[in-house]
Amino acid sequence: MGPVARNMAALLSGAAVTILVGMHGAKAQEAKTNEAEKKGRVTLLQRIVLGAGAEKIAINTPQAVTVLDQEDIDRQQAETTGGLFKSVPGVTLVGSERVFGEAFNIRGIGSTENSADGSRIIVNVDGAQKFYEQYRMGSFFSDPELYKKVEVLRGPASSTLYGSGALGGVINFVTKDASDFLKDGKDNALRLKSSYESNGDGLLGSAIYARRLNDNFEVLATGNYRTSDEITLGNDSKLVGSDFKAWSGLLKGTARFGDNNEQTVRLSYQRWDSDADDQAYAQTGTQATFGLVDRHVVDSTAILSYENPISDNPWLDLKATLSYSDTTVEQRNGTLGGSNIINADYGYKTWQTNLQNTSELTGESYQNFLTYGVQASHQDRVGVSQLITGTGDAINTHPEGTDNKLGAFVQNEYVWNEKLTLIAGARGDFVWRQPGEDAETRGHATDVNDTAWSPKIAALYKFNDNFGVFGSIAHTERLPTLDELYTWSKGVSLDLEKEKSNNYEVGFTTSGNDILQDGDALSVKTTGFYNDLTDLIQLTATGASSYFYNVGKARIYGVEIEGAYDSDYVFANLAYTGVKGENQTPGLNYGKALSTIPAHKIVFSLGARVPDRDLEFGGRVTHAFKALNSIQGTASSSATPSAEVVPADAWTTVDLFASWKPQSGQFEGWQAQFGINNIFNAYYRDALALDYAKGRTFKLTLAKQLDW
Repeated sequence: MGPVARNMAALLSGAAVTILVGMHGAKAQEAKTNEAEKKGRVTLLQRIVLGAGAEKIAINTPQAVTVLDQEDIDRQQAETTGGLFKSVPGVTLVGSERVFGEAFNIRGIGSTENSADGSRIIVNVDGAQKFYEQYRMGSFFSDPELYKKVEVLRGPASSTLYGSGALGGVINFVTKDASDFLKDGKDNALRLKSSYESNGDGLLGSAIYARRLNDNFEVLATGNYRTSDEITLGNDSKLVGSDFKAWSGLLKGTARFGDNNEQTVRLSYQRWDSDADDQAYAQTGTQATFGLVDRHVVDSTAILSYENPISDNPWLDLKATLSYSDTTVEQRNGTLGGSNIINADYGYKTWQTNLQNTSELTGESYQNFLTYGVQASHQDRVGVSQLITGTGDAINTHPEGTDNKLGAFVQNEYVWNEKLTLIAGARGDFVWRQPGEDAETRGHATDVNDTAWSPKIAALYKFNDNFGVFGSIAHTERLPTLDELYTWSKGVSLDLEKEKSNNYEVGFTTSGNDILQDGDALSVKTTGFYNDLTDLIQLTATGASSYFYNVGKARIYGVEIEGAYDSDYVFANLAYTGVKGENQTPGLNYGKALSTIPAHKIVFSLGARVPDRDLEFGGRVTHAFKALNSIQGTASSSATPSAEVVPADAWTTVDLFASWKPQSGQFEGWQAQFGINNIFNAYYRDALALDYAKGRTFKLTLAKQLDW
């Protein structure tokens, strides 16, 4: 038995033991009140996490987790979804400032130039997985105005619940609900909002209408229009192709019924639509010249969900979701002639279903939560060139095909005496992939069926209310995507091995209340991680031939520190990320830095409140250290070192923010946000970005809610 097999056997054995131990129990007890709320202020690390299994507080989760709420989203005044993550440790926005060019990197995993990175980081919207890959395009298209909450689960341990292959982690977006705006005794709410950004003359117009039809049914309708001219960089130059205009909207109905209205059915539809002419084809960066193109991007998601906690039966807590996701990119009038990738239609159409149940067992000194379920999906990948040639209209670098998945998972969480938490789980994904007709005509494409496994075990022990330690071991496997399997290879074999990850984490937590004044709260969570990666998949290009292949071994390791302080008058947050990555494949590049590793970065925010005036204000300082493994100047962004590496210099930015939210009086219902980003107009480039960043930007937001 090899070392990987032994690791998997040990992890699966641990999962089985923990599940069996937890199966002895008595009746379920009453749900616990949030312990942080009992003590006063709730810091960033004391927020409730829903996406890691049983509901728990972030600092008591044996995994690195960050939860952004509506207040955080409002404070950022972000123009794009990528702007929400500036203060989240371990998360880096890669690509560019362009709305079509954004993607995510978590702990050195993820880069827009490698089109398969969307499968290494799982992105969900209300439980529906979003996936998009296209050469020199971003991976997620949406608007921050649609969301009230974002959860970031870092590391491969998330694969158990969300899908094998989440090497970097999982990002969960949660859309707004009508209940977020409806006040007691009021059945209608209308919220109007407008924002302005000086850099690019960016404008936002937003309207939200919430309606309570009766005690059992409510609806929400929201529409947003956002536009911007080309933005200005710190050296007063323009970022070509950064102008855009986009519509977005959300319709959502919620019905509650049954005993105590505990059963919930939600039906929602959201859409993001951007149609822009004369855009740079290379949205992730303009180092390579592909000319201009008219591009129309539409992303839509429909979701039907059902929840039934069945409070009188501890064995049942049901959740079911059925969703349909459709992302299309239509490109026309490209200025680079003769290429069939320019004037083309791309897209993904995905049906997904998820059914899971949680059984809760409790005794005098313990609680046990056993979560198990199945997920299934069917995805069609579309890539049709509109350039008519004698060789047909297939796009060699974007082959069509279908992807069918069936996953089964189980996770058990055992909590003893509110001190010791043990989590063990395992997942199996069964995948059937078929090439489209365009790939079959090349003579090398065949059906591919395979299986991936993701076991894990984690533990957290609280010595007292103020200090705890945690650790985890997780294994996951990522299967090749349609793009990797069926990209035209000029006869080169595409018999790819699946990527494998063995991840180890250890850390400690500390928290306290009444530190500087009554009711305040302080919390800190430190996580160290070590990730062994094998058989990583990379794209190569040699003359007219391009194909994917396995590249051997790599390792990524580092530390994350997240701290938060909150009181009636002062608040502060700290996020530090230090990541290193090395090629471990014997040969010329052995020991060299990986090109997807972000610069070490520290973000510190400090703010103050004037409760009597409903005022909040503060500043944020971000410092990135010099990165020798920057990816600028290379066409490769794989997990192996690129041939050309241009260092990214250290940089520092300072942002200011202020808000006014009157809770009473004649201005009740108004909200004003003001901010200055990059106040000193620094000219800098993030290590994982292919373009320089946005210069000084003044932001102003006004909102008014009417209730009746």
